[in-house]
Amino acid sequence: MSKIPPDLKYAKSHEWVRVQDGIAVVGITDHAQKELTDIVFVELPAAGRTVKAGEPCAVVESVKTASDIYSPLSGKIMEVNPAVVENPGLVNAEPDGGGWFFKLELSQPGELAGLLSPEDYRKQVGG
Repeated sequence: MSKIPPDLKYAKSHEWVRVQDGIAVVGITDHAQKELTDIVFVELPAAGRTVKAGEPCAVVESVKTASDIYSPLSGKIMEVNPAVVENPGLVNAEPDGGGWFFKLELSQPGELAGLLSPEDYRKQVGG
């Protein structure tokens, strides 16, 4: 069963969001990293880039496949996590902690209402 922390919001495309002071930290869910299996490469967006909700902005490659990672919200990329580029396995080990991908300054905070609650995400993934 996948770990679904209660303090996060979720996108249908399996990204999680933790918002503090108008900044959203984004990563992929425990369910997503389990489906991908061993992650061997992470490509992150450039800091300063502006993204729209639903826009592909990062890539993860596993031994099985390559997958786009979508921005769950609109805004400006403030910071990326170099640790996951240097050690992609961190995404498998700590998907909702140290394995975060980027921090986003929200331009449309109202979009948060469109994300899934932990309960709704659990229903989506059958957990």
